[in-house]
Amino acid sequence: MTDLEHPDDPQDSAKLKAVLLVVAALAFVVSPLISQPFTGFNPAQLPIPVDDPPIQPAGYAFSIWGVIYLWLLGSAGYGLIRRDTAPDWDRGRWGAFISLAIGASWIAVALSAPVMATILIWLMLGGALWALARAPARDRGWNALPLGLYAGWLTAASCVATGTVVMGHGWGSPEALSWVMLGVALALSVWLTLRLRTPTYPIAVAWALIGILAANGASAFGLAAGLGALILLALGFRQLRA
Repeated sequence: MTDLEHPDDPQDSAKLKAVLLVVAALAFVVSPLISQPFTGFNPAQLPIPVDDPPIQPAGYAFSIWGVIYLWLLGSAGYGLIRRDTAPDWDRGRWGAFISLAIGASWIAVALSAPVMATILIWLMLGGALWALARAPARDRGWNALPLGLYAGWLTAASCVATGTVVMGHGWGSPEALSWVMLGVALALSVWLTLRLRTPTYPIAVAWALIGILAANGASAFGLAAGLGALILLALGFRQLRA
């Protein structure tokens, strides 16, 4: 009998998802190459332009995407070649696929529609966390760790995007809203760090917070971001040693 006589075979379904994930990962990696660089929403796109909001990390912090792109692409490729039918790898594939498929068009959306981009980045985070929560205990360097880095940066980026859009609509001062979103980012990331136990997750959030420190200098807000980064780095390195 051929495979076509068993369309509901779980192994065929897993292989299909593994292929789809590679396609989504490739589209995600290629997207910045065919779009303008993105280092934050253009203030002119918002009703009330806000230049350099305190919650915005320094531009260099976005360089983490290079690592994220390559690691996620390697993860998808490894999953297809070595773990295509493995049930433990298959559990999180839909979440990762949804996140990366949305992410493939995210930069283009962010360059023209900040509100929609903010909604989409929360959906990307949801998919990434869904996949990370179901990541297998084995092959962590090929699955959980790249997903953790990706989800960690998305956690910070979602809070930054939300704060920027809200202040750009005049629903609070940039300073007050930056403090609120910094608190949300820290509370959410500490809680998820303790639940997910994937060290790359808090390290990615800490990288974003260090970028906020660099952008704000030795102000109270910058120092608060730096303190948050130290807490998350301590948690991440403790999990690395575990």
